[in-house]
Amino acid sequence: MRIALTGVTGFIGSSLARRLVDAGHEVCGLVRETSNWQSIQPYCHRLTFGEQADETVFHDFVAGCDCVIHNSVDREVFEGGYDRRGGYRRHFIGNVLGSLRLLELSAPRQFIFMSTIAVHHDMRPRWGGVIDEDHPLRPNHMYGAYKASVEAHLWAECFGRDRNTSAVRPCQVYGIDPKLDQSIGYSIVRQIDEEREYLKKRGGKFVHIDDVTAAVTALVGNEAARGQAYNLVDSYARWGDLAQMAAEIMQIRPEIDLSSPAEPDNTFDVGKARSLPGVRLDRGHAGLRAHLEELIGAMKKTQLLG
Repeated sequence: MRIALTGVTGFIGSSLARRLVDAGHEVCGLVRETSNWQSIQPYCHRLTFGEQADETVFHDFVAGCDCVIHNSVDREVFEGGYDRRGGYRRHFIGNVLGSLRLLELSAPRQFIFMSTIAVHHDMRPRWGGVIDEDHPLRPNHMYGAYKASVEAHLWAECFGRDRNTSAVRPCQVYGIDPKLDQSIGYSIVRQIDEEREYLKKRGGKFVHIDDVTAAVTALVGNEAARGQAYNLVDSYARWGDLAQMAAEIMQIRPEIDLSSPAEPDNTFDVGKARSLPGVRLDRGHAGLRAHLEELIGAMKKTQLLG
């Protein structure tokens, strides 16, 4: 199939483009002229230059494509710029309206949306701490609210217009980002190397990039995915756990805070996602440690560590 993919130059997008091509698909990417589009060009049948909110390029972007995978997001509005004057407007126009217009103008093609597990925050007691895809979406941040709002329109397209739409909900995605300093664990490694301590409390849920790309690829052309959402969560780890793993790899003994609970308050049912071909969701802490070993090796190679 020929697939229109937004966010193709980013960490998830570039990994997904490679996986789609390996699976025999053709990828048409939407890229900003200022992005590092040259690195992804070998994997793209065609590139369309434009912003994710510029609907004037959507026709050319999806032309000849069978499926749209919407993966891009304007993250700057959530990373320090959201509270600045005009931040709300930029978010609503760029993220919310841009996504809904792409959904509308790409009909009747299959539409796969890269959502997030952050559509959840307020967990209802009747689920008993094990959250499946039927749990209501109750986020606590505009990023999760944005994803939840687009999901609502996905289901309206599916059930109101008989369109194949679906959503994947990854948690924090780990793997080696082309921008090395954006890889999960990078800041932890730098801090324990330079300061010999890591005192951040709490933790997060993680999933490997290979499971994310496998899940999305399995949905392409899949009629059984119609109207479905998929939780993508592999493991929970405290930030201190990651610091301790990194310290063991680096053979140093920093001060690390491990006082936070070792287990999360809630877990996610990932049985539906595990039924997709190629999706493991079984790496656990061993997967995180293997990632940190690779990351530390890459940091040493680029002389970011001694």
